[in-house]
Amino acid sequence: MKEMYPKNGRVILHVDMNSFYASVEMAYDPELKGKPLAIAGNVEERRGIIVTCSYEARKFGVKTTMPLWEAKKLCPQLVVMKPNFERYRAASTAMFEILRQYTELVEPVSIDEGYMDITESFSLGSPIEIAESIQKRILKQLDLPCSIGIAPNKFLAKTASDMKKPLGITIMRKRDIPTVLWPLNTDEMHGVGKKTAEKLQTIGIHTIGDLAKGNEIQLKSLLGINGLRIKERANGIDFRLVDPESVSEFKSIGNSTTLPRDISNQQELFQVLEGLSETVSTRLRRKTVMASALAITIRYKDRKTISKSMKLLNPINHQNDISTIAKQLFLKAWNGDPVRLLGITGNDLVEQDHAYKQLDLFSFEKDAKKEPLLKTLSSLREKYGKNIIESAGSNNNEQAENIGTGTSFNKDFLRSFPEKKKDKH
Repeated sequence: MKEMYPKNGRVILHVDMNSFYASVEMAYDPELKGKPLAIAGNVEERRGIIVTCSYEARKFGVKTTMPLWEAKKLCPQLVVMKPNFERYRAASTAMFEILRQYTELVEPVSIDEGYMDITESFSLGSPIEIAESIQKRILKQLDLPCSIGIAPNKFLAKTASDMKKPLGITIMRKRDIPTVLWPLNTDEMHGVGKKTAEKLQTIGIHTIGDLAKGNEIQLKSLLGINGLRIKERANGIDFRLVDPESVSEFKSIGNSTTLPRDISNQQELFQVLEGLSETVSTRLRRKTVMASALAITIRYKDRKTISKSMKLLNPINHQNDISTIAKQLFLKAWNGDPVRLLGITGNDLVEQDHAYKQLDLFSFEKDAKKEPLLKTLSSLREKYGKNIIESAGSNNNEQAENIGTGTSFNKDFLRSFPEKKKDKH
């Protein structure tokens, strides 16, 4: 089979689980199969938001981030369930165990997707045979569907896996780029969001083909280092290696402080938590990640230390959100005794590009209020350059560094439960 593999290049697979949360629930309860199913937060309230949904639900127009009331209007028979993160984590662990039976070079990038380098796995068959074997085993052993992209690098493998869902296997070769990739709009390209696509349109770039041939000076002026990176991707260039060790790159971002004196006044302690929240928020945003879980640490005068954590449905990295949840956790954990040390830690970090924002009515109203300001900032940046105004907690060098590495995200979802154990110091 070695002749089926490139002499100098690599063979990369991207394995992407299909409608993962909904599929896990169907595997757990077969009676749900074939039914329109949605996983949502705040299921009892109209303001709940769809986290993910089955393909049967999607046929009715139900989509991720859609308000629950709108989804039920489109599909009155929609079955709605709360997320069960322990169940999803167990399924994720089992899925990655299967992948590691084909190669040691497995890099998880989120709870439901990962890259594999199978260049040296030729004894197990051709690339397509290995992909078929993986897909069949995950379906047979875990009752979960997945799509797989096969390509010479990570970017093209990720692009390929998105092309056929569910249960698709797609090969993307570099020679396919002009005919398959270039005709697509830029907002369909992995790594290019809606806002970036809108910016690209201002310099006449509408398709991935336009981007591939774009002027580098213009792109760098418009998007900084990221402009050059996405042009490389549009041309199928991606030198990133599959790195199994990146799962342990960093597991959390936190900050703690020993108080100048033992404090028992709640308002003073809240002020300390607000300061810690600001520091943690700044560090999260510098790394371009969001926390899916938050923990606080309290150490008392007698040095007894306790931790309390909360799994979040919505990933966060803003100071106000961190502060609000940290105070809630503090009030649940604090016994009223004088406090010597306080700490806040963001766990289960996800890269901003992978984080979903589930807007309830409150956060939607908050965002709507910001819209006139954001439009003003956007027009100023377009007129005078993107760095004319920067948000607190960011600077040009940090942004360039984060964009350049492309590895600042956590795959800590594979850590064992329960939450409380992992937060002890």
